[in-house]
Amino acid sequence: MIFEVLTLFPRMIEGPASESILGKAAQRGLVEVRVRDIRDHAHDKHHVTDDVPYGGGAGMVMKPEPLVEAIEAAKAAMDGPCRVVLLDPGGRTFTQAVAREYRDVGRLILVCGRYEGFDERIRSFADEELSVGDFVLTGGELAALCVVDACSRLVPGVLGNVESAGIESFEEGLLEYPQYTRPPDFRGMKVPEVLLSGDHAKIARWRRKHALLRTKEKRPDLFSRLELGKADRALLDEA
Repeated sequence: MIFEVLTLFPRMIEGPASESILGKAAQRGLVEVRVRDIRDHAHDKHHVTDDVPYGGGAGMVMKPEPLVEAIEAAKAAMDGPCRVVLLDPGGRTFTQAVAREYRDVGRLILVCGRYEGFDERIRSFADEELSVGDFVLTGGELAALCVVDACSRLVPGVLGNVESAGIESFEEGLLEYPQYTRPPDFRGMKVPEVLLSGDHAKIARWRRKHALLRTKEKRPDLFSRLELGKADRALLDEA
């Protein structure tokens, strides 16, 4: 999968993209994270990418010329169809389902805003707008990294355990079940006996039950959208 991140602060992307699972995936050729400095597409000697807003007001606005040229250059560099995504609080909300959708697209250009936002005319050069949540960031770089990370781990071969991506939170609309590791007794808090039993059927049943219970307790909004089968309803009735 190929990502190209358009930003005024390339090092904010380059560092995280070279570490841990993302870095290993890049080394193995499974994921490529390119970074394009928007300032390289400004034609004045000071590489200015922002200006004061028409009509007055606080802050600065990102200029259309350098950013649009950066988008066009990134699209030209892609080997095949791609999707241009503007990181913006007005966009659709990023979810696990969107991550899977983007993984299937295979090529993304992620445009990071700064200051008071984009010149409105820039929006017509993007395919869509995306928000990672109802909160304010200083720029789109952290949001872009969320997208890169969430999509990359869905690429076959990126995760060491092929089952990991399929059993984690949100994959089935459920939060993940509780996890434990050694020691079996930590300050009087013991690992549930069923997890030590070696009975894989009982363990699977326990995990499913507690994933349902955890989702019902912590994310009732998710739980209300679940289509529960007879087996799941029976597990909840046991609680």
